[in-house]
Amino acid sequence: MSTPTQRTRPSVLFVCVHNAGRSQMAAGWLRHLAGNTVEVRSAGSAPAERINAVAVEAMREVGIDITAEQPKILDWDTAQASDVIITMGCGDACPVFPGKRCEDWKLTDPAGQPLSVVREVRDEIRQHVARLLDDLAPAARVDA
Repeated sequence: MSTPTQRTRPSVLFVCVHNAGRSQMAAGWLRHLAGNTVEVRSAGSAPAERINAVAVEAMREVGIDITAEQPKILDWDTAQASDVIITMGCGDACPVFPGKRCEDWKLTDPAGQPLSVVREVRDEIRQHVARLLDDLAPAARVDA
């Protein structure tokens, strides 16, 4: 893994408790919109065994395949190697990383929700990710 001084592209870490829904959808959107111009990571404070199937379906509807992703545990090295850390509704379960640009996106947890609700969460995440990408690397957008 490269250090921040060696990197030529910004890196973003998306964090939610289970790393199975919101953070995986956000990572999928950022990969889709930024191509390889941004290093994308996701993790959870208490990862689930697998990604939320309804989140997978909602992303598939917009042409983004997140089926190969696996929930991962949040670790200090990954956070330290990231330029931006985005938390999503994990409250006190997500640690604070001093010296990092941190944002908390208030999003409905898709766990146990019907597809119609997860679609709304997916679309809200896309808007957040597009704004983040415009801020990080405005010329990097692959798909407006």
